[in-house]
Parts: sequence; structure tokens; C-alpha cells
Amino acid sequence: MSLFERYLTVWVGLCIVVGIALGHVMPGLFQTVGRLEVARVNIPVAVLIWLMVIPMLLKIDFGAMRTVGRHWRGIGVTLAVNWAVKPFSMALLGWLFIGYLFRPLLPAGEIDSYIAGLIILAAAPCTAMVFVWSNLTKGEPHFTLSQVALNDAIMIVAFAPIVGLLLGLSAITVPWLTLALSVALYIVIPVIVAQLIRTALTQGGKTARLDALLKRLQPLSLVALLATLVLLFGFQGEQILAQPMIIALLAVPILIQVYFNAGLAYLMNRAAGEEHCVAGPSALIGASNFFELAVAAAISLFGFQSGAALATVVGVLIEVPVMLSVVAIVNRSKGWYERGNAVSRAQRPSSESSAS
Repeated sequence: MSLFERYLTVWVGLCIVVGIALGHVMPGLFQTVGRLEVARVNIPVAVLIWLMVIPMLLKIDFGAMRTVGRHWRGIGVTLAVNWAVKPFSMALLGWLFIGYLFRPLLPAGEIDSYIAGLIILAAAPCTAMVFVWSNLTKGEPHFTLSQVALNDAIMIVAFAPIVGLLLGLSAITVPWLTLALSVALYIVIPVIVAQLIRTALTQGGKTARLDALLKRLQPLSLVALLATLVLLFGFQGEQILAQPMIIALLAVPILIQVYFNAGLAYLMNRAAGEEHCVAGPSALIGASNFFELAVAAAISLFGFQSGAALATVVGVLIEVPVMLSVVAIVNRSKGWYERGNAVSRAQRPSSESSAS
């Protein structure tokens, strides 16, 4: 890792402080930027996400996507955690912490709304940002792309029923335009752009030009991540300063949920004998959230000033620092992980062949 990457957590912390400060000092500027959106998808943020994910997508050779099937264990683990565990564990944590333990400290009229926001947040698995986390763990890029594509497809049919079930609603209004536009902006367009560039640079089977471009783009990707942080925290600077105690309390179940689901996916992959380059992205996909969709759904259901909308915003505020800590845990535990079933299974054929 470069010096810049090694101290990424420091830069993230500084960007959070800068974003909150600028949002407080220049709220009008951030409100103007915040209004540059289509179907509640912010266009400046979308552009920054392109700069983050396109360098990662350039590494993906679609001709090699057929090999993803050998990681069926990782795919199964990630889907199980995302759809069979995560929304329900968050509902349980929301009812325990917000509905019971923290109830005396929160506005009585917003308790149910806060819990609803947490459930909506957990029911939307991450899409674009997971490419950044996967890259930082040296994750298998084809697995990451295939898993994101699967989650997007499942989200279209499963998001509303799961949220409706957990909220006790007979029907839920899903912001379909926001969902479709988010998938197009954060996944489809970057994939097309990246593959066009990759094809142009690897004509004749040579990768020298592509490697040179990737080397130049890597710092740009991280700078875009930091700029996104400044924008997101600037958008919410006023709310953070106005309601710090409520935000801190709402962050507790989110933090527990992130570490629980990341740890569960990581351990399940190790027990199944999956490779570390798959277990890392699997844990990160299992823990992170599609906050753009969550915020839009909470606002459309409960209103902009609701507790549900605030709860989803808290997810945005802690997403990057928390996911960076999960990245650090995954990277530092690689030696321990590879002493498990994955390594023994991978080494078995070579040892057997040498014996013969």
C-alpha cells in the first residue's frame, strides 16, 4: 500500500470534520449541490462514484467471468447474509436498542420511525461503494461484480416485500425510478465505460497501456472517495450538530449490525473453505448498505424530516469509517484465515501430485 492508502483512515477523519464544518459555515452552497439530482439521485455524487469505481472495473476481464462459478460457496454465503440474516438482525437490534434500551432518551413520537429507517437501511445491500472496499482487500473483482449484479436483481423483487413484512405494512411504496436510475448510474454506465476503455487499451493482447493507466488512476479513485465524504457530511452538517445525541444512539445498532454481519460472512466463508480474496468482498458486501436507495425510500414513506430519514442518514455518516475498519480487520487476519479450510483444500492437489 502507498503512504496515502496506509493513512486513509486519517484522511477520512479529516474529510468528515471538513465536511461538517463546511456544511455548517456554507449551508447554502451544499443545499445548491444537493438539489442537483434526478429521482433523488445526486448527480455530483454519482460522478464522484464513477471516479471511484471505474479504475476497479477496468481490472475486470468479462471473458473470465465464466470462472466465477467456482466461488459458489462465497456467492451462497453472501446471498444468505444479505437477504436471510441482515434485515432481520437489524430489525431485532432496532427493537432492542431503540424500542427498549434507548427509548427514554429519544423523542417518544419518533421511536417507530427510527426503527423503520434502520430496517430500510439494512434491506438494501451495497452496490457501487463495495468495489472500493473489495479493491482495498485485494478481493476477486469478478466475484465482486457478479455478486453486486445478483444483489441488484434480487433487490428489485425482494426489497419491498422484506421491508413491508418487517414494518408491518400491507404495501410499501418503492422508489422504483430511484432504484433503476441508481443501478444505471452506479453500475451499468461505469461497467460499459470501463469495458470500452479496457478493450481499446488491450488490443493485440497487450496490457502495458492498461497497467500504466491503472497506476495513474489509483490515487484519483481514493481522492474521489474523500471528496464524496466531504459532500455527504456537508449535506448533513446541520443535522449532525443539531442532534448529536440522537445520531450517536442510532449509530449503535448500525455498528453492531455491520460487525455482526461482516464477521458472520467471513467466518462462514472460512468454514466453507472459500478463498480469502472472495471472503473479504463477501464480508464487506454482507455488511455495507445501499444508502442512496434507503434514504430515498425513507423519505418517500415517512417524509424528509422524519425519524426514518434521519436513521438512514446516520447509516451514510458512519458507512465509510466503519467499512474501513472492516477492511483493516480482513487484511490483518489474512494469515489466520488461510490456516483454515481454504488453504488446506487449495494445497491438497499440489501435495498429492508431488507425492505421486
